[in-house]
Amino acid sequence: MPVKLETDFALSALPPYLQANATVYLLDPKKGYYAARNGSNGFICFVTRTEWEWGEFRNDIVTAISFDAAGASAIFPVYRDVAAMRASGKFTAVQVKNIVIDRIKKGVYKAPARQGVSFMLAPVMRTYTGSADQKEVMTMNMPHYMFYAPYMTNADIGNTPDGRQDGPMVGNPAAPFLGARKSPFAYIILPTGKTEKAKIMNDNQDLLKRLIAYKSYFNAESGMKH
Repeated sequence: MPVKLETDFALSALPPYLQANATVYLLDPKKGYYAARNGSNGFICFVTRTEWEWGEFRNDIVTAISFDAAGASAIFPVYRDVAAMRASGKFTAVQVKNIVIDRIKKGVYKAPARQGVSFMLAPVMRTYTGSADQKEVMTMNMPHYMFYAPYMTNADIGNTPDGRQDGPMVGNPAAPFLGARKSPFAYIILPTGKTEKAKIMNDNQDLLKRLIAYKSYFNAESGMKH
């Protein structure tokens, strides 16, 4: 992805008032993530290309994400290490998944040290939508907030039947491999309201056009699935 486009897309994960002083990581496909811009407010942002939980390497997983200082310290290292392993060419996707699971079990990767937030306010995202055995990928307009909720389940927040998406929900894709209450990287996910979403989409029209011109699968209206 062109540097300017990747930078702008990564920054769109954050609310405007945090963007100017955030650290931006970009992906070098041959090495992994590197800090293209060092910030001062404790927030980082980047565009993820690999979701290790599904055990496959794809070229159409593209999602902007950000973390506060707690997430940058505890969760980003997983994304950083996965990207580096993939870039090295020495590991299969399944091997990467197994390495991450083993490191979590051994305590190499730990839950965030405090409560915090990951902003995912970008106007578009392309990622997995189903369970780890379905592996369905879809382009979505779904700006949302994610609050760190280690070891929690949907039942803990009254979201039953499990995973209703018309309100807060717990996202924990690692649960199938670690157990529902053994994953340190669960989140309470809260979609933005309709008014806020409409503003995000309007403010990012130019970015959306640039992304769609770069890769047609960024056009959520086309219903592009795989």
